Amino acid sequence: MPGRKTKIEYEADLNPQQMEVVLAPPGPALVIAGAGSGKTRTITFRVAHLVASGEDPSRILLATFTNKAAREMLHRVEQLISLDIRRIWGGTFHHVGNLILRRHAGLLGYTPSYTILDREDSRDLIDTCLTDLGISKKGRRFPKSQVLQDIVSHSANTEGPLERGILERYPFFVEFTDDILSIARRYGEKKRRSNLMDFDDLLLNWKLLFQEQGAVKTILASRFRHILVDEYQDTNKIQAELIDQLAEGHRNLVVVGDDAQSIYAFRGAHFANIIEFPRRYPDAKLFKLEINYRSSPEILSLANSSIRHNHRQFPKLLQASRDRGALPVVLPFRDVQQQADVVAQAVLALRDEGVPLEEIAILYRSHYHSMEVQLELTRRAIPYVIRSGLRFFEQAHIKDVVSHLKVLANPRDEIAWIRILRLLPRIGRITAERLNRHLSDQPDPLVQLASTDTRKLIPKGALAGWADFGRLMKRLSGSDLEKNPSGQISLILEGGYLDYLESAYPDYRDRSEEIRQLAVFAGRFCSVEAFLSELALVGSIQSETVLSAPLDQEGSLVLSTIHQAKGLEWRAVFLIWLAEGRFPPSRALASAETEEEERRLFYVGVTRAKDFLTLSYPIVSEGWAGLTLHKPSRFLRELDSSTYARKVLSSDIDSLAQQAEYQ
Repeated sequence: MPGRKTKIEYEADLNPQQMEVVLAPPGPALVIAGAGSGKTRTITFRVAHLVASGEDPSRILLATFTNKAAREMLHRVEQLISLDIRRIWGGTFHHVGNLILRRHAGLLGYTPSYTILDREDSRDLIDTCLTDLGISKKGRRFPKSQVLQDIVSHSANTEGPLERGILERYPFFVEFTDDILSIARRYGEKKRRSNLMDFDDLLLNWKLLFQEQGAVKTILASRFRHILVDEYQDTNKIQAELIDQLAEGHRNLVVVGDDAQSIYAFRGAHFANIIEFPRRYPDAKLFKLEINYRSSPEILSLANSSIRHNHRQFPKLLQASRDRGALPVVLPFRDVQQQADVVAQAVLALRDEGVPLEEIAILYRSHYHSMEVQLELTRRAIPYVIRSGLRFFEQAHIKDVVSHLKVLANPRDEIAWIRILRLLPRIGRITAERLNRHLSDQPDPLVQLASTDTRKLIPKGALAGWADFGRLMKRLSGSDLEKNPSGQISLILEGGYLDYLESAYPDYRDRSEEIRQLAVFAGRFCSVEAFLSELALVGSIQSETVLSAPLDQEGSLVLSTIHQAKGLEWRAVFLIWLAEGRFPPSRALASAETEEEERRLFYVGVTRAKDFLTLSYPIVSEGWAGLTLHKPSRFLRELDSSTYARKVLSSDIDSLAQQAEYQ
């Protein structure tokens, strides 16, 4: 086909590394795109170049991880070549799978009008399967639909046996393996019978279509002459297999990603897809985009110093396109409260120097690491948004635990009563409201929990759980715990709430750790009332401000886990809680593979910063076993000392830091 008129000026718009990718001849190619290296621009120009060179747009497939990313790339392509490119197949793997299945669903026993279940619909259907099967939930808590959904979905995305997933992720539910298998089978049967597919089915049925209908696979493989995949390091096994099958004839496959930013194994991402691509495609050309347009040379030097410690990788050296800037700073703090105080002060100092709040981020490994920082920011009325979920004290599991304490402090608290009653097995909204009305009429509601009149209101199947609840509340209100909110929170967790977390939430580990940290925080208070008052006051001072500009014009500081921050950038970044055992967490050190993923996570956090980077850790923290002396994270200790400035606030802290490093 003849070439088309374009607005592409390759040498003016691309650096030599990008241009090499854009103009590469057909064939398999692996593009290792370092952080901030213009990956999106490179993919966009590659697509534009293909179309400008005469390729039929309908024979190009662009697979991305969000439909928004695909739309933005294709819009830029359209601007470059002044041509309607709507015939290009662009979107997420699930979007592409849906397009294919709408045309060929009949071959798998579906009609083309099948319905796609969202996550809530999927959970509702799983609940229906439980009812259909009449599976008993007596004894230990049976997993709720959200957990069952996670078990089924993880098995689908990793192509692993359901039994193995239960053993590895939910070992406390091994006794229910047969029941869970029955539920999974019934769930699959009901979907097929009702012409339904969930998001996982869009990939599974796409793969099944290729397995059972070779002619369809051949037609589609011949249709797409060029395939491009973005964020290839985040693909799971099924996605990589499907792309390989589509490309097996022409082999015009360009995959773009960064092995150093592969951080989603817990979601099913398969690191081997990118690291073993040259083995699957021995003739593939390897390109590296190493010129970074985001960060200062100093920040990139630190990032390079860290990631070189990973063995399983494609070595790369990020190079800055910018002038020199400030050296990253490593700050040891006496404790978590000082860390929160100083970080909040530093945020205000940056703002006063002209850095907008929305251009500043505080990043962390786990959501609970932000608790003290959130409290300090709230006290100072520094506006912030949470990218990693709700504010700490607004989360459901935190409110559940705090509601127990509210009832102890005020047995007339109707809202708190209903919340904790609905947590009990076999007690729904109607029973909870009836119990609350009954208890509110009693002189001492806590004493009445064990009364005969109260027990008459409890459904027969809920009596065992009610007895456990009564014993828990009696222990919580005992004189030995009366002035010990920390001990009360610990007892609530170990006295049954941990079982509830395990049955209700896929991320039960993180939630239980957050409750343990709440118990540590509560240890500062000598009574339940004082602790609850502090929480109430923290929530009530939102209207106060220490900022001169109106809040609605100022923007907000960003708090986020690093996982949620991938792909984003800020002028200033604070990476907090860089203590061994917290980042990386102890459980991640079981293998070299998981340790290397944690180092990649640190690398991602570091490379979010443009101008200013601060790395901090508390030397001492309070825990269940008393005070703990923390070593700095191995990711700090292994850095080249020339890549950062170490600052301490006093000689006492310096002495403590030395003790921690050499303990």
